[in-house]
Amino acid sequence: MSERPEPADSELVVAVVARDDRGAFALLVRRHQSMVRSVLRRLARGDHGLADDLAQETFLAAWRNLASFRHDARFSTWLYRIAFNAWLSHARKRREVLLDDSIDAPVPGAEDAPLPEHARLDLERAVAELPDGERAAITACYYADLTHEEAAQALGIPLGTVKTHVLRAKARLRARLGEENP
Repeated sequence: MSERPEPADSELVVAVVARDDRGAFALLVRRHQSMVRSVLRRLARGDHGLADDLAQETFLAAWRNLASFRHDARFSTWLYRIAFNAWLSHARKRREVLLDDSIDAPVPGAEDAPLPEHARLDLERAVAELPDGERAAITACYYADLTHEEAAQALGIPLGTVKTHVLRAKARLRARLGEENP
């Protein structure tokens, strides 16, 4: 006897909207809470308490607004947008600047090479020090696993801006990690 495969996110959304299926929503939360918390921790510069509060706000907003999910993007993209908006709202309240325009040009000749495992903590610290726009774009693309197009949609910025932020963030990270790890 074979087990029934896990339902797709879109099926779970339909179950929640059509039948108020709280079990289906609980499965969506279990499936995506790790990604949401991880992304929010990076956006919150490692503040786990703030990230957990924002994650809770994210899932409450998702519950309240699930009927507005249009199925024209992945559920994770829609959910990331809600998480990003929760962080953005918090950042605005604290008068933090988003999408800093005073960004240095990319470092020429930087190569894409995986970092050794021992450099993970250094990478987390370096990501936390990126300007907000770069941190948001790199987090969306590499931690939330969104395409550049999905990240642009989720962040509400042009595709070219996402690509620029990602390139500049990668260059800053390479330069910073190269300095610290000769």
